[in-house]
Amino acid sequence: MDLFSLREHHARTLLIHFRWDVHKLISVFVENGADRLYSLVGIVLPKDFPSSVSDLSTVGCQICFEEKMSSEVTMMDCGHYFCKGCWAEYFIVQIQGGLSKRIRCMACKCNAICDEEKIRDLVSFNYGIAKKFENSLLESYIEDNDKVKWCPSIPHCGNAISVESDGVCEVKCTCGLEFCFGCLSEGHSPCSCFMWRLWVKKCSDDSETSKWVTENTKPCPKCFKPVAKDGGCNHVTCVCGQSMCWLCGGPTGRSHTYESIEGHSCGRYKKEDGEQKNTERARRRLWRYTHYFSHYTAHKDSLKLESAKEKIMHRISKLENLEYESRDYSWLLDGFNRLSRARRILAYSYPFAYYMFGDELFAKEMTESDKAIKQELFESQQQQFAGMVEKLSQALEEKIDDKPTEDKIKQVRRTVLDLSLLTDGLCKKMYSCIENDLLGPLSTGTLHQIAAYQSKGVKKASEFCISFQAIST
Repeated sequence: MDLFSLREHHARTLLIHFRWDVHKLISVFVENGADRLYSLVGIVLPKDFPSSVSDLSTVGCQICFEEKMSSEVTMMDCGHYFCKGCWAEYFIVQIQGGLSKRIRCMACKCNAICDEEKIRDLVSFNYGIAKKFENSLLESYIEDNDKVKWCPSIPHCGNAISVESDGVCEVKCTCGLEFCFGCLSEGHSPCSCFMWRLWVKKCSDDSETSKWVTENTKPCPKCFKPVAKDGGCNHVTCVCGQSMCWLCGGPTGRSHTYESIEGHSCGRYKKEDGEQKNTERARRRLWRYTHYFSHYTAHKDSLKLESAKEKIMHRISKLENLEYESRDYSWLLDGFNRLSRARRILAYSYPFAYYMFGDELFAKEMTESDKAIKQELFESQQQQFAGMVEKLSQALEEKIDDKPTEDKIKQVRRTVLDLSLLTDGLCKKMYSCIENDLLGPLSTGTLHQIAAYQSKGVKKASEFCISFQAIST
């Protein structure tokens, strides 16, 4: 408002148009000037029009075509005027349609944004519409701002999160929920948002299993149930009693054997016969998917079992009651937090590897030899990281006697601290490998940005206190 000498609703219109990106707004202003900027956004500054409505006793409304008293007519900044009843009906329709933030003049081919104060006055008789209009203006800062988003908690906590960086990041709401700021799903680094959406879809629709059934079974020619072959003989029998030839899927009698084939011949080569190759390909795809999925779910299950924070807090309170010199057991809680973070990252590294070294996303950007080298590099680091995570888990789960010696506690403390640092270092190394060696050299790598690793965990958002009176003024 101060920079452009504008009223509040004009300044808000500018910010909403540029999604509250002040730097972009200023650059467009510097490049094009104020007049061009206002025209682009739909801002028309008030002018002294030759024939003011207030000077006339009656005015004809061009919407309802009725003569109205000048007091029953409202003029917008653009100079167009209609009766208050027509304005009110128009505004109600726009607000109900979710267009509260930038309601344009209803005159033909007019691009001007209507005055908020006049809209408030004209719809004030309808409390529900007036309230919806006010809420829409207050929430525009969140809903139209790329750097502010609602917390996706269920039930909704009512909080919004604001970030300063432009890159992909993971945040933690004051309600305790951690989520990806880019796609509003659970935190999933080092898996990119695009990879994570593909993985969730694959896991939900079980597409690989369906594909395996399709390509490894044949429908019975009588009851149409899927039939699988569990032996070497290509003469199979369905549970319904129908005999069929596995090679061609056709119905046969008992005499359809290697010695005597009756009724048809399926031994001739046909160009479309590639079932064995398709079956082997499907088997490899399913085995590969099963490998990554089983490791992903195994670490997710371990995370659930290890995330029982009450056990750690009970263990800490129990140790604090002992009369030893040192009563600081924050290292236990720190080790627990590092283990949870590392286990979660380890779990999501498997969906990342599934797509990174598969044929769906980067097949055209890497040769088979390059892919093999990169896969070996990543998997060796992933394996080291996984081994250290298991060691840290074992150290934290090690049982301590009811009255352990102080030397025993010091030994456990030293072990937990050392393993925590080693785990953190290997995790950073794996992230560096992903960002610099795997995704960095690829032309489409920028489309798969991952949230940066935070050694101390995702920082919890801070409360932003502001009074309702300050908002209303």
